[in-house]
Amino acid sequence: MTARDLRRAARVAISRRALLGLPAATLLASPDAQGGTGSRWLPLDAGAVLQRIAFGSCLHQDRPQPIWRRVIETKPDLFLMLGDNVYGDVSDAAPTELAGAYARQASHADFRAAAEAMPFLATWDDHDYGRNDAGADFPFKAQSRELFATFWGVPQAELPAAGIYRAVVIGPPGRRVQVILLDLRTFRSAFAPRPAAERLMSGTPGPYKPDPDPAKTMLGETQWAWLADELRVPAELRIVVSSIQLLADAHGFERWGHLPHELERFCRLVAASGAGGVIVISGDRHRAAIYRRTRGLPYPLYEITSSALNLSRAGAEPADAGRLTPMLAEDNFGLFTIDWPRRRLGAGLRRLSGIPGEGIAIGFEEIGL
Repeated sequence: MTARDLRRAARVAISRRALLGLPAATLLASPDAQGGTGSRWLPLDAGAVLQRIAFGSCLHQDRPQPIWRRVIETKPDLFLMLGDNVYGDVSDAAPTELAGAYARQASHADFRAAAEAMPFLATWDDHDYGRNDAGADFPFKAQSRELFATFWGVPQAELPAAGIYRAVVIGPPGRRVQVILLDLRTFRSAFAPRPAAERLMSGTPGPYKPDPDPAKTMLGETQWAWLADELRVPAELRIVVSSIQLLADAHGFERWGHLPHELERFCRLVAASGAGGVIVISGDRHRAAIYRRTRGLPYPLYEITSSALNLSRAGAEPADAGRLTPMLAEDNFGLFTIDWPRRRLGAGLRRLSGIPGEGIAIGFEEIGL
């Protein structure tokens, strides 16, 4: 099957299962007369003052999604999807499974209610990229990119030549929030595997180990250069969306620390840029926690991992020096509350059950503002 055949199969799967089968309020984007993308998502007002930003990851299209009712109750100004926004791992033949996953997600009543209540921005992780733990060598990444842009209503003009990384600034001067959506799939080198015997002896879960090879990359040089430029764009708060964990250092699943030179490069870049107000959010882990790092940075770097929206998993978690809170293994989402007059940021986790989750308060001055 040629690349052209694959693209055609993906478009047919979406259009037949979703675009033609849903009412006018469908969440999928649709082609306009000029062949571009006309989105039916709620528009994002670039001049709006953001006060509540919700976020989450790991959303399976074939499972119940009551978490959206909890999200809507908090009345976010914006929702950030951190990756694994559907589970559409593809076979070796064609990416039609991913197209079908998007179509089923688009028809989910709770999800549609959420999209009618707030704007969304998204990046991807492995399962909406198309294969578990996949990176730069994934053969269908061009087709996955097309499906992503179509579903989320992202005009091609807003995307780079390769990958899906992008950034937006929302709000007036003095109250600007920059959202930086990284792409940790398109360019990422393979992680080093950890032999089963080594895994058993260490007692640490996960199939990977740190790799000192300086030739390996997380973002690719083009995306690194773009990120350096973005960190110099005028803004107050800066939310960096990383689909996998940045600061966690104890487990053997996907994380930045398995390419340690890339983790250190990120921290050096934040320091060298002079950018204040950088906060990281991540997903992927099917559990949630809050992390902090101070080493090599001009101010503490906080990371809030929120996972999963409807696919949480319990299990033992190794001790992690940077983790500030216990791991939360209940369906959850994250929430920022921004108090601009008092110059404070609330960062917390919200449980599906309604029981209060972990949270912290951060003064703007603490993060270089």
